[in-house]
Amino acid sequence: MKREDNQPLKLDSLTDAHRLFGLPQPKHPLISLINGAHAPLEGIKLPGQHVLAYYKIAYKPKLSGKLKYGQGYYDFDEGGLLFAAPGQIIGGNDHDGAVCSQYTLLIHPDFFLAYALAKKIKQYGFFSYKTNETLHLSEEEKNTILAIFSFMETELNSRIDDFSQDVMVSQIELLLSYANRFHKRQFLTRKAASIGVLERLEEILEAYFKDELSLSQGIPTVAFLAEKLNLSRNYLSDMLRTLTGQSAQQHIHDRLIEKAKEKLSTTSLSVSEVAYALGFEHPQSFSKLFKTKTKLSPLEFRKSFCGN
Repeated sequence: MKREDNQPLKLDSLTDAHRLFGLPQPKHPLISLINGAHAPLEGIKLPGQHVLAYYKIAYKPKLSGKLKYGQGYYDFDEGGLLFAAPGQIIGGNDHDGAVCSQYTLLIHPDFFLAYALAKKIKQYGFFSYKTNETLHLSEEEKNTILAIFSFMETELNSRIDDFSQDVMVSQIELLLSYANRFHKRQFLTRKAASIGVLERLEEILEAYFKDELSLSQGIPTVAFLAEKLNLSRNYLSDMLRTLTGQSAQQHIHDRLIEKAKEKLSTTSLSVSEVAYALGFEHPQSFSKLFKTKTKLSPLEFRKSFCGN
C-alpha cells in the first residue's frame, strides 16, 4: 500500500486489500472472494479515497439511492451489485464498502491473461457507473447472483488444480453476463425516468446550439452532457442505447447533422462557416461526418435541397 501526500491510498495488490481489512492473506494472489458473513470486518475503518489495482464486484444486501420518478419508485429492494475497475478512485461516500457487503470479489487483471475475458471485461460500461447508478436486484436476480458467488466460494476454498482457473474465469463470465442482462432490465424498468432524461438531454443540446456555445466550446461532448445530467458517461450511453438504439455520441452526431441541414438549407453560410458554427475545428471533419450520415456532401445536400 502506498500513499503520497494528499493523494488517495494505492492498493497495489489483493494482499494490500486483505491487510487493510485485517484479513489473512488471500489463498490465491490474483483472485479473492470475501464473505462478509465470515470475515471479521465489523468496525473496520476505511482510509477514505483509494485507488484499485484490481477489479471489484460487491453484492450488498441493502442499498440506498432507489430511483424515484414522479410518485413512484422504479428499483427493487433485494440489494444490488457494485462494480469498480483498476485505476478507479473509490472511497468516502463512493461505493466502497466491503465492510457492509455480503460478498466482495477481487480480481487482478493478470488473472485473465491468455483468456478472451481480458479484453471483453473492458467492454462492460457498468464498471464505471456512479453510485446512484447501482444495479438493484429483484429477488430472483439476487438468488441467481448469490448462487454464482456461493459456487465461486466453494471452488476457491477447494484444492487448487489445473482446472481451477478455467472454472473461475467461466464463473466470472457468467456473473458478468447476468449483470449485463440485469442492467438492461433496469434500464427498461426505469423507462419513464429514462425518457425524462432523454427530454432533458434534448433541451441541453438545443440550448447549447441556440446560445452558440459551440463557437467557444466546440462540439458538445458526452462528458459535457453526462455532467449536466449528473450521470456517468457510460451509464448515459448505455441508457440511450437501450432506449433509442444509439449511444450518446451517435445522438450528438445526429443533432449536429440536423443543425447542419438547417443551416445549409436556410442560410447562405459557406460549408466552412457552417462547420465552425457547429463547433468543428476542421471543416473536413464536418464534411466527412455529414457524408457518412447522409450519403451526400454538404454542397450536394444544399444543391439537392434547393432543387426541390
